[in-house]
Amino acid sequence: MADTLSAGMTREAAFELLTAHNKDPFHIEHGETVEQVMRYFAREFDPENEEFWGIVGLLHDLDWEEHSDDPANHTIYAAPLIEEAGGTPELIRAIQSHTSDFNPELPKPELQMEKILFATEELTGLIGAAVVMRPSKSVMDFNVKSLKKKFKDKRFAAGVNRDVIRKGAEMLGWELDELFARTIEAMQSFAPDRDTFGKDEA
Repeated sequence: MADTLSAGMTREAAFELLTAHNKDPFHIEHGETVEQVMRYFAREFDPENEEFWGIVGLLHDLDWEEHSDDPANHTIYAAPLIEEAGGTPELIRAIQSHTSDFNPELPKPELQMEKILFATEELTGLIGAAVVMRPSKSVMDFNVKSLKKKFKDKRFAAGVNRDVIRKGAEMLGWELDELFARTIEAMQSFAPDRDTFGKDEA
């Protein structure tokens, strides 16, 4: 039986915290997109902790808008804000693990939830950027073949770190194609009839 993880705050409180520190609608939507992707995977791997996975996704870039000029300390600025709002050490740890590539002081992903955040966060940005370019502007008719093309074109959504995505797939023991297919399915599960995406920045 999986350990029950406590975020120390409700989803509503987490959303209030997010909107207190993020004014750009894109950053709020990015948080919500990653939240829903995390919830999708939680239902498969750790259903008892779906709420925790979701809050990790929602708050993973909490400090990005205010501190994007200091990427090495991304998520370090977030820690006291989350703590002040009642967030638990495990919530802070999970969020910080997704930027461990930029800052070796931060914890490396260990739990399945942390590995999925690490692997999918940048990828949702790439998928979102690709979907916006499509005539349908919908993820519903998007597929792995199209995603692979965009992934290989380094000029497309150049801010998306392809190495992080590759490393995330490796951590999970998945082929890139599997990570691509599962993440597209995750995004299709909650965005069937609206375009929830914008250009990736974080």
